[in-house]
Amino acid sequence: MTYERANIRDMAGYTWGEQPAQQQVIKLNTNENPYPATASVANALQGLRVDELRRYPQPFANAFRDVAAATHGVSRDNIMATNGGDELLRLAITTFVDAGQTLGMAEPSYSLYPVLAAVQGCRVSRVNLEEDWSLPLDFAAQLNAVDARLAFVVNPHAPTGQLMPVSRLRDIAAEFKGVLVIDEAYVDFIDPACEYDAIPLIREFDNVMFLRTMSKGYSLAGLRFAYGIASASLLAPMLYKTRDSYNTDALSQHLATAALAARDEAAVNWQKVRDERARLSQALSGMGFSVLPSESNFVLATVPGEPAVSQTGRDRLALALYQGLKEDGILIRYFDQPRLRDKLRITVGTAQENTLLLQSLKSRLERVQQDV
Repeated sequence: MTYERANIRDMAGYTWGEQPAQQQVIKLNTNENPYPATASVANALQGLRVDELRRYPQPFANAFRDVAAATHGVSRDNIMATNGGDELLRLAITTFVDAGQTLGMAEPSYSLYPVLAAVQGCRVSRVNLEEDWSLPLDFAAQLNAVDARLAFVVNPHAPTGQLMPVSRLRDIAAEFKGVLVIDEAYVDFIDPACEYDAIPLIREFDNVMFLRTMSKGYSLAGLRFAYGIASASLLAPMLYKTRDSYNTDALSQHLATAALAARDEAAVNWQKVRDERARLSQALSGMGFSVLPSESNFVLATVPGEPAVSQTGRDRLALALYQGLKEDGILIRYFDQPRLRDKLRITVGTAQENTLLLQSLKSRLERVQQDV
């Protein structure tokens, strides 16, 4: 006998990238920052006292909200701190989508979205990306047609890393009748030359919410701290009704505040990632991979294959390379799903890690291609 609700019983859980117990692994499979958090974070950590833990944390993480508000040129009421980006996603669904109603998303996209929808018992409307991996022009119209109450858009997109311009986001927000959550988990790795800044959209639209996280750009994935940016009216029900009490702890508030306040320090590592991203993309292209332009801290590479090679052959090659690299102690991500089976998603590592990856990949490619 089981006791869970029927939708929980029937759903599949989220599948995360492998987290190995051993340390002797080059881990390029979960889009973590390859560099440690800044000196400001280390100093803040050393300044913590154990006696501070006997009291509850500030309920709304107001010190962090003030720093975030100043960073983005908004007010405290436009910021909400959460226990990782996943909590913000869950809160958005819980707050704005009733059981039986519809949530919209692109396909492919972050695979947690449909899992959270299943927990809530709501439907998912998936809009297939175009051949060039862009959103179709009628994305909002398709979601309006099924009365979607909420939509998730990742920008830069995962798993491709491609960036959508602010003008396109503005068009979607203007047309979509529900709440538009723009997941900017990887925004810190965008080339400054792109001059990308979508946050002002919250002044134009009361249905737009941004997700920002400290996990990627600030090297704090283990901290589990993120925040939402939106109009005060959109955040209010989440802040004061559906959010867990004391949803972020005192340690994470303190360290996240120190990290965001020292944004310029973190930006040094963002540039390192961009430089290595370019080197990695160029080297992969030199091996025959087709690499999509990325503004994130990962690249999506299609395995080499002459036109005569079947799709099944390319799929087998990608899987063999993924498995071969794992045998060499290098973890990357392989997605067993349509349009992605002939591709490998590779997180940008340090210069040394990327060099070892490329050496192993070249060796494996030469061996595997003979057998596929």
